[in-house]
Amino acid sequence: MLGAVTAAAAFGLDAALAVAAAKPRRRTVDPERGYRRIMVGEAEVIALYDGIWEKPHDAGFFSNASIDDVKGALRAAGLSPAFIPVPISTFVVRLKGKTVLCDAGGGGQVQGYNSDAVFVSGQMLSNLRAAGLRREDIDTILISHFHPDHIFGLMIEDTNTPVFPNAEIIVAAAEYSFWTDPSKTARLPPWRQALARRIQGVIPSWKNVLPVEGEDEVVPGIRFVSVPGHTPGHTAFHLSSGQEQLMMSGDTAYVPAFSLRHPEWHGAYDQDGPAAEVSRRKLLDRVVSEKMLICGSHFPWGGFGHLTRDGAHYALDLLPV
Repeated sequence: MLGAVTAAAAFGLDAALAVAAAKPRRRTVDPERGYRRIMVGEAEVIALYDGIWEKPHDAGFFSNASIDDVKGALRAAGLSPAFIPVPISTFVVRLKGKTVLCDAGGGGQVQGYNSDAVFVSGQMLSNLRAAGLRREDIDTILISHFHPDHIFGLMIEDTNTPVFPNAEIIVAAAEYSFWTDPSKTARLPPWRQALARRIQGVIPSWKNVLPVEGEDEVVPGIRFVSVPGHTPGHTAFHLSSGQEQLMMSGDTAYVPAFSLRHPEWHGAYDQDGPAAEVSRRKLLDRVVSEKMLICGSHFPWGGFGHLTRDGAHYALDLLPV
């Protein structure tokens, strides 16, 4: 049951959609190479593929958009309307002698459920090795928020042993405070309680976790950017090197086929839909006005690109893979 509950917590599903495990079925082909390097000024940025969820449609996925609306948005983006593709990526930044991991993926512990049960994460570490890096090379880990597809890669499933025991883990104080305080998480829906209990039973005991306030530079070249709504302390990462910039947007724009073309849609995965919309528009407007690159945890694989604005909507022009 933990797999079902944590899938719901990760992606905003009602727990009633979680079904007992059956034979896995995958229609999406994983990329031949699960890492991608680009340069942002003097910073080397490496995208690491962790997996993909072929999410089944459900009426509660958006509070203000129907299943037909969702399928129409997928068609408009050139995607199959049969399911919602939700890739999972993490990012490594190497700059000024530091190697920084931005989010940790799902650690092979996040499952997507419909009539099948499929593990939709767990490839990040092998792709880290394929990119020529070891776990021991990671100096610092930045966490955008405490959803399973971003933090379960920090801990081994059966023992909760830290995967990166020597790395400093930095997270926004607002996010840390919310998820580690039982009096705050007690107000969460029951299907998110298992996630809160696991966090509270593990993360506070780790001595290498540093909650930080504000939007300061947390490692050389990277600043936190507060984008609450998806979770109370949801945070993007702004990389600057020379004249070049990259916004690692986390889940601010979630799946671009929806969140860019329809930033007004409020997803069930957002704890506060209206606040998430405000944060989304503010961040995307900044990316457009400053002409910076953007990537996201659930952008199409290899998904670095530039944004353009069309009235109240946005479009993503992906860099060629």
